Amino acid sequence: MSISVQDIKKLRDATGVGMMDCKKALKEADGDFEAAVELLRKKGQKVAAKRADRTAEEGLVVTRISDDESTGAIVEVNCETDFVARNDDFQTFAATIADQVLAEQPSALDALKALPFDDDHTIDEELAAITGRIGEKIAIRRFDVLDSDAGTILSYVHPGSKLGVLIEVTGDGDVHDAGRDAAMQVAAMNPIAVRREEVSEEKQEKEMEIAREAALNEGKPEHVIDNIVQGKLNRFFEDNVLLEQKFVKDGSMSVGDMLDEAGVDVQRFVRYALGN
Repeated sequence: MSISVQDIKKLRDATGVGMMDCKKALKEADGDFEAAVELLRKKGQKVAAKRADRTAEEGLVVTRISDDESTGAIVEVNCETDFVARNDDFQTFAATIADQVLAEQPSALDALKALPFDDDHTIDEELAAITGRIGEKIAIRRFDVLDSDAGTILSYVHPGSKLGVLIEVTGDGDVHDAGRDAAMQVAAMNPIAVRREEVSEEKQEKEMEIAREAALNEGKPEHVIDNIVQGKLNRFFEDNVLLEQKFVKDGSMSVGDMLDEAGVDVQRFVRYALGN
């Protein structure tokens, strides 16, 4: 039977699938639009099943902030190649996932996938559909939500969208400028905690053990070992704790000094680096 260009375009607009695949689906369905949509969805599910074991470590980190800046969401959506990560269809999918995480704040990935993607199907169904359209494994790897009762949630996404940060800041100062600087610091220097008190005892003991062994191997006298170990631990904090790190935009001060001058404090942060 004859399939009109208008029917093919209508199916493409509805599914996002290429024109030739839409034409084939309409022919196979004898021109039945709904049956053609179902055929394309089944094709997407088959492609998703075939590519389930593939590695998908490229993609995007996307953030969203509520209008009142009390809530923020961060998601990582993966694909197999950087080429697909720059695809409009993939970018729209990732943006919609971030919107839904912010709006619905699901408790886990399964709950997120059960949410509606649009009026016709769920996020899980769209995941199979976009995999069929693009032909690569697409996966939602993780997400987080930060809420703040008295503070402000800000985000920073590094150009290329492979690295993103959510940060909660409080204070009466310039929370936006200082908070953005702190978020950029987190992105650049990857601290493990805001304050040294937040570093686990296990981590601190491990660092002290390493420092002690190194000092003994260097033949340092026993009576100076404790001072050396404490010095090494302080240096570890300066390198890995946000408030003690040197401020990347002004190495003459620490991040804590910068925030004190701005009248701002950092409560917590979430950092996503693509594939890590």
